[in-house]
Amino acid sequence: MPPHKLAHAVPDRPVIRRLLSLAVLLWLLGFLWFAVALPQPAPAGQTDAIVVPTGSGGRIQRGLALLREGAAPHLLVSGVAEEVRPAEFAEEYDVPAATMRCCVTLGFAALDTRGNALETAQWVEEQKVRSLRLVTTDWHMRRAALELGATLAPGVTVVRDAVRSEPSLFTLFLEYHKLLAAWVVTQAQG
Repeated sequence: MPPHKLAHAVPDRPVIRRLLSLAVLLWLLGFLWFAVALPQPAPAGQTDAIVVPTGSGGRIQRGLALLREGAAPHLLVSGVAEEVRPAEFAEEYDVPAATMRCCVTLGFAALDTRGNALETAQWVEEQKVRSLRLVTTDWHMRRAALELGATLAPGVTVVRDAVRSEPSLFTLFLEYHKLLAAWVVTQAQG
């Protein structure tokens, strides 16, 4: 191949460097936004249900407090370990037996955030829920809401109620990349 044709076949190195620099800059700005502007607790309000994916500090306590305050008549705790019995849960979180019977559902099917979303979507459909309050940690909220939004039927309103925390830089770094991966998957699935 003549040298002048070969030059046109290979991308210009400064263009590649600029594109890589732009990608790094976008990643950095995205991470700064993710780490600095963590979601906040939602204001008081009524929904048909409260959904709490199991996980780190304060999620279940916040969901139960909202249930006691009358923010919703039902609570789903998604991703409960199979070996946990309702009586153990009630004792651990000081939930009256009557409240457990009428108002608290323990979901045992989910193993991760995607599983929480699928378990929640099925429960929401079965219970004919039209609005729910998603309670999870601030650093986890965006991904949990993204996964949930991809699985819920159209028309279900989700109120994001973040539990404040003090995440480590490592937790934020890891969760940011999980959010990016979840976003790519949801976009690929349409």
